[in-house]
Amino acid sequence: MNPQLARTTTRKSGVNPPPFAAHGFWRMLILLLAFGMFVVLLIGRLATLALFESTRAYGATSTEYVPERGDIVDRNGVPLARSIYGYAIWVKPEDILGDRKQLANQLAAIFPDTPASEFYAKLTADKPGYLRKRALPEQVRQVHSLGEIAIEFPREATRLYPQHDMAAHVLGFVNRDGKGAMGMERVMNDYLRDPSKRSAPLNLALDVRVQAALESELASGMAATAAKGAAGVILDVQTGEVIAMATLPSFNPNRPSFANIPDDGQPVVDGRYPITRQTNNVTNRVYELGSTFKPLTVAAAMDAGTVRDLSVRYDATKPLQVGKFKIRDSHPLDRWINAPESLIHSSNIVTAQIADNLGAARMDAMLRTMHFNGRPEIELAEKAMPLYPKRWDRLKNMTVGFGHGIAVTPLHLASAYAAMVNGGIYRPATMFKTIPGAKIPGKRVFKAATSARMRQMMRMIVVDGTGKKADALGYRVGGKTGSAEKPGIGGYSRNLVVATFAAAFPMDNPRYVVLTMLDEPKGTEASSFQRTAGYTAAPVVQKTVTRIGPLVGIIPDIKRDVDVSELMPLLWKAKGEQ
Repeated sequence: MNPQLARTTTRKSGVNPPPFAAHGFWRMLILLLAFGMFVVLLIGRLATLALFESTRAYGATSTEYVPERGDIVDRNGVPLARSIYGYAIWVKPEDILGDRKQLANQLAAIFPDTPASEFYAKLTADKPGYLRKRALPEQVRQVHSLGEIAIEFPREATRLYPQHDMAAHVLGFVNRDGKGAMGMERVMNDYLRDPSKRSAPLNLALDVRVQAALESELASGMAATAAKGAAGVILDVQTGEVIAMATLPSFNPNRPSFANIPDDGQPVVDGRYPITRQTNNVTNRVYELGSTFKPLTVAAAMDAGTVRDLSVRYDATKPLQVGKFKIRDSHPLDRWINAPESLIHSSNIVTAQIADNLGAARMDAMLRTMHFNGRPEIELAEKAMPLYPKRWDRLKNMTVGFGHGIAVTPLHLASAYAAMVNGGIYRPATMFKTIPGAKIPGKRVFKAATSARMRQMMRMIVVDGTGKKADALGYRVGGKTGSAEKPGIGGYSRNLVVATFAAAFPMDNPRYVVLTMLDEPKGTEASSFQRTAGYTAAPVVQKTVTRIGPLVGIIPDIKRDVDVSELMPLLWKAKGEQ
């Protein structure tokens, strides 16, 4: 049949085949529908990953997820702890294609603080796990460039401490189960985890600028005297606010891995810290703080009326015999001295006599009013119980008078000094920022007149006595040294001391107590080969006060000082007799 005729016949019959364009239309429609379904599925999967996968740890059985927590900030709003979404590095060992030993060495090169052996153990484990709980973007890029398909990079909520090891013992850290393990993270765990309870960041009393200065000067003091450790605290004498609190050596709460290994002051081993570094030595360890107790004894005697006339002299010509024991002075004056001189020259003999006249009952009562018989008053959970005398015989009372036979935390002493210089009002220490101008409740433990007189005598200790090296020009520092031999097996060790300087400034209108302590300082060239507090702890106070004064609004003034004119004749008379 003629093809042309066939086409003509077909057209005439009225049966027309679908044009080529119609076939293309239906094919395009089907293709678009398929592509649309793929896009919908893809978007759905991405949404699922964004909403769920990125907010939980890889691995259904993992317990290491750290949930979001509220921020912790200092008194000026500077972040101390916050929750962020960061990178983790996760591995599925069964999917590894490359050589595991080579991969472990490559990872150790990227993360020098973790040995290759630790990475190798994770790469050969029988279940998936973290290679790194937290990694910087640059580190993630380097690991990604290794090309190992078994390594993944989930985004997870994590706790970040942007100041690193600063104030670590105050802040604490978060466990793998997302709970606060120590410090304020532990105490305020429920508040920080529950969005319905927290309406704003947790505002602490700490000032990061002051905290940094205190830690820096304690570290310098440790290094200069080859001390085993150091601790310090700075309190607002009117509110009890803790402006700074430090224990050295410290740890990094971003990676709080601890082990039962010796703390010899060396860098951490395999990324772990000695377990002893968790201890907050300001609140959770007790010490015999020695001669720093002497001003408290004199203040209690003045309040009780057993010291009325400061010109009255006491026999310090020879050691004081009490039963079978002798009380001696480390630097005997071999003459009769009065109460102000006993503080200036730190006389055990005279302080013991003042305590004896005061009596055990009144000494005990004075210490109890400031909670020396219980754990320190502060919100932290890590608080040690003092070694408080169970029986107060005559000898015990006399030795407690100059700081022996009783062991308390440095915070106990700092709070007591705040009460002694602020007009006589005791207020518990607090880690929380108080409302400016708010009336802070307290209780009277010393008379206002006694407090005023103690400010004079403490200033004289720094100007003329054992605390000369704490004198910060223009800041009118007053304070007292304390060098206590450490107790051990068979008695006290003459070669190991705890050196403490407890101070306040400015003494004509006290605002802050500054306490520094060095544990087992050595006699070095920097300390004139002396271990005592006047040569070790006192210089740390001087440098700290000089740094923090302008930060807290105290401008040095060399034209002002504490009026001690009433007491100076007592010292002049004594000097004339020598």
